[in-house]
Amino acid sequence: MNIKTQNDTENTKAQMRKGFLEFLILLMISKEKMYASDILKKLKMADLIVVEGTLYPLLMRLKNSELLEYVWEESKSGPPRKYYTITKDGLGAIKELSKTWFCLYKAINILIKDK
Repeated sequence: MNIKTQNDTENTKAQMRKGFLEFLILLMISKEKMYASDILKKLKMADLIVVEGTLYPLLMRLKNSELLEYVWEESKSGPPRKYYTITKDGLGAIKELSKTWFCLYKAINILIKDK
């Protein structure tokens, strides 16, 4: 694979990960309230490396869309922390995004098997 093709492929892979990031964050926060660094750790454990510069604007956008909300809680090891929780609208978004995910998953598998 030449360098241009490799760079194009890497760019496509990055765009695919970014496309699913909002859905994944909503899924994680729907299970438990989460602090931003906990979100980053869970994503890293799933082999999805995300930097703070990507996460914080996305969390703000989800909050502004009323899919998430947050509360400040005292920390045992420093300043208060902002914990994110899912809203009713966020749960609705997860339901819709889940349907879309399953449709895409099915379509991709059909096309892969059709080789």
